Amino acid sequence: MDGSVSIEPRFRAAIVIPVYNHEEAIGPTLASVLEYGYPVLLVDDGSSPVCRDVLMSLDQQYDDRVRLIRLAQNSGKGAAVKAGLRHLLALDYTHAVQIDADGQHDLTDLPTFMATGQREPDALVTGYPRYDESVPALRYYARYLTHVWVWINTLSLRIKDTMCGFRVYPLAKVVELLDQEPCGNRMDFDPEVIVRWAWRGFAVENLPTQVRYPIDGVSHFNAVKDNVLISLMHARLFFGMLVRLPKILSNRRHG
Repeated sequence: MDGSVSIEPRFRAAIVIPVYNHEEAIGPTLASVLEYGYPVLLVDDGSSPVCRDVLMSLDQQYDDRVRLIRLAQNSGKGAAVKAGLRHLLALDYTHAVQIDADGQHDLTDLPTFMATGQREPDALVTGYPRYDESVPALRYYARYLTHVWVWINTLSLRIKDTMCGFRVYPLAKVVELLDQEPCGNRMDFDPEVIVRWAWRGFAVENLPTQVRYPIDGVSHFNAVKDNVLISLMHARLFFGMLVRLPKILSNRRHG
């Protein structure tokens, strides 16, 4: 032995929850998250006065366990997540766990996500859903089209699901990516950021998680607008993949 001391990577995590007009669901979701003892950042994506007041009340109720930031206008889920990631990095957190406000994620899996993030601190940890009967059939089958495009655009099957919003992000690495490369501001954010992450040769850890559709019946997925944005994203990523093809293959050989 050479007498050297192994230093474990620092792991300081917080939860980020983007919120837009989920005034009925956010209270129970937040209460469930707080049972695990992690600090929470709520990002109000320009919600209505009713939801805004609920969020302000929750912020006051939980005091230093919860922080609230507000975007001046509704900018989309992706924009809210980006704002939250940057805010947490500025507060010296190392990792952020993204959770949806509508209660669809099984928070009993949160300790497993945290443990995986701590064990693999440089990896993006992402859930892949196990659905119950509440999932809309169209959403269930349509998401596989996005999966196929992601597999094409990454030349890999290693990402099992690209649209699940239950994730652990290494903050320094993901914020650097966001500063250097465009990623969508709406529902196109989740699949795009993980493709660009994979292009850089960064690690991805997939974890199964139960998903149910939402407790307040509110979905902000716009069938026309968001599908158009996602289609344009896939086209943009496909041509981006072609440009990056030598580097992607090189990362794979040395990975």
